[in-house]
Amino acid sequence: MTDSTSESPVAVARRPGKRERLVGAAMQLLHEQGAERTTLAEIAKLADVPPGNVYYYFKTKDDVITAAIQAHARQVRTVLAGIDTQHRSPKGRLKALLREFAAQSELIAQHGCPLGSLCSELDKRAGEPSLGVAELMRLPVGWAEEQFRALGRRDAHDLAIDLIAAYEGSALLANTMHDPTILAKAARRLIHWIDTL
Repeated sequence: MTDSTSESPVAVARRPGKRERLVGAAMQLLHEQGAERTTLAEIAKLADVPPGNVYYYFKTKDDVITAAIQAHARQVRTVLAGIDTQHRSPKGRLKALLREFAAQSELIAQHGCPLGSLCSELDKRAGEPSLGVAELMRLPVGWAEEQFRALGRRDAHDLAIDLIAAYEGSALLANTMHDPTILAKAARRLIHWIDTL
């Protein structure tokens, strides 16, 4: 017989493990304050993990940054797979991606694009490895290229570069000017552009 006062295993939400919490905290702090200003102690505090335990999972700050980059890449793949599942046409998928971008306009106006900001900052680290950050830009570019190719466009790669560059440029301006409407308006213009293809 079971104890009637205990909660069922289904009712109890599983708290993420320490490593998952550290990676999530790193993703948030890297976005909010950048890689250079973020410390392992801050990551541990936000993750609610004793600072000494960080070294059980990650030997260096670069190891944490690499894990955050990999987590971002998984998130991008998940979002793109969800769009693929929910939308039948290439135009519908491209427009859904732009709506995803626009939905983040407030956050991006405050802290910049989580991917673009991280890529830009880490690329400027003199004499240090890139930590595989370029993959964060290759994923949406490659996906967009597939959509444009499905539309029969021979210039699919160029169109994909134009699309992601337009978004990243708008994200930079929205962040610099702290104006989320810049990104929202850019998304609307890009959706119209896709309709004209």
